[in-house]
Amino acid sequence: MMNVSDAIRNRIGSIIASDRVVLFMKGTPQAPQCGFSASVIQILDRFLPSYTTFDALGDPEIREGIKAYSSWPTIPQLYVDGEFIGGCDIVQEMFASGELEKTLRGETPASAD
Repeated sequence: MMNVSDAIRNRIGSIIASDRVVLFMKGTPQAPQCGFSASVIQILDRFLPSYTTFDALGDPEIREGIKAYSSWPTIPQLYVDGEFIGGCDIVQEMFASGELEKTLRGETPASAD
């Protein structure tokens, strides 16, 4: 896995910190460039009036850097409250189980400890 420079890591961190919900995707919400990104957008749009998206296709440094940053090999990548949630499959599973809606509303699961 490639190493992410501090500058790229800091850029990614500031993008993630810019909003409660941030989606790194291919394309834009209006014109997603892959089916996985389109799927996550459709799900998020059901719950959120607005959120931040970042088109990784337009920025090769971020496109490669985000994969190392999250240790997740694919895009889209969803972050909520600064935490990496997952890619399309995880978002779809969480949506199906109702967990995603709670996460997006800021309801944290009861602590197990």
